[in-house]
Amino acid sequence: MAKEKKAPRPKAQTPKGFRDYFGSEVTERAEMLHAIAGVYHRYGFEALESSAVETVEALGKFLPDVDRPNEGVFAWQDEDESWMALRYDLTAPLARVYAQHRNDLPLPYRRYAMGPVWRNEKPGPGRFRQFYQCDADTVGAASVAADAEICAMLSDTLEVVGIPRGDYLVRVNNRKVLNGVLEAMGLDDNAQRDAVLRTIDKFDKVGESGVRELLGKGRLDASGAYIDGVGLSDAQADPVLAFLTSKGADAGATVANLRAAIGSSQIGAEGVDELEEIGALLAAQGYGSDRIEIDPSVVRGLGYYTGPVFEAELTFEILDEKGRKRQFGSVAGGGRYDDLVKRFTGQAVPATGVSIGVDRLLAALREKGRIGSTAQGPVVVTVMDRERMADYQAMVSELRNAGIRAEVYLGNHKNLGNQLKYADKRNSPVAVIEGGDEKARGVLQIKDLVLGARLAQNASLEEWKERPSQYEVPRAEMVAKVREILEQWA
Repeated sequence: MAKEKKAPRPKAQTPKGFRDYFGSEVTERAEMLHAIAGVYHRYGFEALESSAVETVEALGKFLPDVDRPNEGVFAWQDEDESWMALRYDLTAPLARVYAQHRNDLPLPYRRYAMGPVWRNEKPGPGRFRQFYQCDADTVGAASVAADAEICAMLSDTLEVVGIPRGDYLVRVNNRKVLNGVLEAMGLDDNAQRDAVLRTIDKFDKVGESGVRELLGKGRLDASGAYIDGVGLSDAQADPVLAFLTSKGADAGATVANLRAAIGSSQIGAEGVDELEEIGALLAAQGYGSDRIEIDPSVVRGLGYYTGPVFEAELTFEILDEKGRKRQFGSVAGGGRYDDLVKRFTGQAVPATGVSIGVDRLLAALREKGRIGSTAQGPVVVTVMDRERMADYQAMVSELRNAGIRAEVYLGNHKNLGNQLKYADKRNSPVAVIEGGDEKARGVLQIKDLVLGARLAQNASLEEWKERPSQYEVPRAEMVAKVREILEQWA
């Protein structure tokens, strides 16, 4: 009889496009989310936690196909053969929630949401299939005062989490202005208009000359491949270039240039008026062009948004993987999307909001050295005699009740050196030691592990003697001495 083959052991590896997060990374993210939530709450927004799973019908953007059902999302069929998927953002769930519960919600409805989203897309360096977003949206407010408020809140949020003025800029544009430009171009063909929009979206990569070439006959890209253009004449392309390059020395000059770019278009004039009003509202609150500015080069999601659009860009330089200097770039964006809820209700519902990429923002703070230092571990109470575990548990309980993070060593207690190595690996600042002799005398040893490590690296024998890193204190003074050492290294 043939011997039955054993099933191979599964490989211990993270799925492609995903990663694991440990101690300090999880803590840093939690602290950032708490800080962002504090700003959102201060502005009057209420928390919402919606399901991580939505029906594909509710998500709307992706539909089943033969080769790859629901491309772009992680989707599956339920027992009733309806398609469901992990949410790919936090905006589509908001539209569903509002449409479903609108009779019970205040109008306008101001909500914020935080959590992971999932994209079934090709992963790359720093690009994962699961990442965190932090959104705030106002549903039911048609006034651009809602858009101005979102911009102000975004500015405040960046500063609260540790991005100072001068290191960021919130840039604002308006889809209606672009619609006015398209009118001024005299384009009636929808396919041609879409091609123009796609070309405008490349402005930050190819610049003014590249956009002009792509609107015309075409251009050679960096690889030497020829990219066909839209086929417009120079005269037709002029309004687009005037729009993209209309940023002036101040907001007034930019608005004047935009009015020239949109010609006699009514929808374009409406968009310029909205930008002017947003600028005035922000100025009244003290937000100058050093924090928020009108910038026509912001062309994010122009097929999705219906009015103002905004983007938060970090302006400081970092080194890329090849050692070249470049700006860090965008960490948040949003705008007005008045048609999203309409999919459910049949009625247009004004809405505007912003989404912050939490992982990118954390990466930015690490680049600036504002987070990322090794997190301090707990105080470790060592075990010298397993029979006296109750004594050690009493010690750790006393420390915890005093608000001090602490743990009892629960490994093999026979070797104190191994326990101290464990404390070092945990980045513990203090170890508490009480053997039989200390117990009999009513004292214990408090070892300053931070000072001990520094002395071991740099100190001479004389300095070591002058600055002892271990103290014998009465048992009753344990908490006071531990707190004294912790405050020294805080």
